[in-house]
Amino acid sequence: MKKKFAEEFIDFIDKSPSSYHAVKNCSDILDKSGFIRLDPSKEWKLEKNGKYYIKKTSSTVMAFTVGEETSTDYGFRIAGSHTDSPCFRIKPNPEMTVENIIRLNTEVYGGPILSTWFDRPLSVAGRVILKTDNVFRPETVYVNIDRPLMTIPNLAIHQNRSVNQGVEIDRQNDVLPVIGLINEAFEKEDFLINLVSKESNIDKKDILDFDLYVYAYEKGTLLGAENEFVSAPKIDNLASVYTGLRAVIESRHVNKGINIFVGFDNEEVGSSTKQGADSNYLMNYMERIYIALGMNRGDFLTAVNNSFLISADGAHAAHPGFTGKMDPTNKPSLNQGVVFKISANQKYTSDGFSISVIKQIIEGKDIKTQDFVNNSKEAGGSTIGPISSTHLETDSVDLGIPMLAMHSVRELCGRDDLYSLKELIKVFFEV
Repeated sequence: MKKKFAEEFIDFIDKSPSSYHAVKNCSDILDKSGFIRLDPSKEWKLEKNGKYYIKKTSSTVMAFTVGEETSTDYGFRIAGSHTDSPCFRIKPNPEMTVENIIRLNTEVYGGPILSTWFDRPLSVAGRVILKTDNVFRPETVYVNIDRPLMTIPNLAIHQNRSVNQGVEIDRQNDVLPVIGLINEAFEKEDFLINLVSKESNIDKKDILDFDLYVYAYEKGTLLGAENEFVSAPKIDNLASVYTGLRAVIESRHVNKGINIFVGFDNEEVGSSTKQGADSNYLMNYMERIYIALGMNRGDFLTAVNNSFLISADGAHAAHPGFTGKMDPTNKPSLNQGVVFKISANQKYTSDGFSISVIKQIIEGKDIKTQDFVNNSKEAGGSTIGPISSTHLETDSVDLGIPMLAMHSVRELCGRDDLYSLKELIKVFFEV
């Protein structure tokens, strides 16, 4: 069961080379599971025992279920995550030629471990925007050039003898992918657009603009002596997206609240966008749910105060080669359970109260947990939890699966932890 779930997760990642594809795949799964898509630009009509979802700017998704009864005493049960991962965004007019080689000009998105992107097959995915009769509603088309297309070559050791001592990487020059050679057929003008047009069967003259990203073409896989690990791109944070999605679909809605799964975009760059956690996106749609169910703003604000948020994101596992980087007494291990993430500086929302809520929810279940606190000499990162909490007046806990090589082009997590996170969120929705 756990192995099968991990294999399904890997398939989800392989089909999600960009946040746009991740959200499309979520919506496809929700469609097949009987969820009804709502249009944010129209009035909503919701029914008891209904299952619904909303998409925002192609890269954020929110799915929710309505119980037989709805009470402000139960509020909302929310499982939040994010759809984006560190990578490279392709700039406008990206074609650059040096000697006889064509490279694409890129901009670093988020905080990737740059060195891990070298010398591996890469490709391009994202979206292109097409002309329509309504200038305020151009068409969005998802693009994935599904083949090994380019690479970022290292400089040979003979020309860089200090490479194994550590070398500073120039973000403007050193990480630009090689995509082709100049020949008789080469047209520098609109090279990328021409390629996208040809590969995706899109008429070039209809393309207005694009949001395209570089991704690692190699597929995810199980590995280890007992297939106990998952090695794949974008585990941070498609692991939380997929487990939250599956949990809201599989859970039995027996409580009197509203169960919500949400995948925000742009967490890796601060969340301060209309589709990020530092927006009113979630708050607004939660209120719309209550209005559509015939309740008023006072009811909604009462419900918010009785709500609970799980912020699900990757957690650090103890690295066997760098144990000194971990806190001396809180060292999460792979396949040893879901991690509570704790920070005195409020980088995470977990506190004694919110952790206790989850511990009681899973009591008696086959779900293990462990704790993570940063080594006091390390700054650590943050999540959507504290950001969302500035908009939602509700209790919250930060948790996630432990992993190694976070923000590498390929990350590593435990197979069993994925299933445990899904089950934890599922139980949370069923209480």
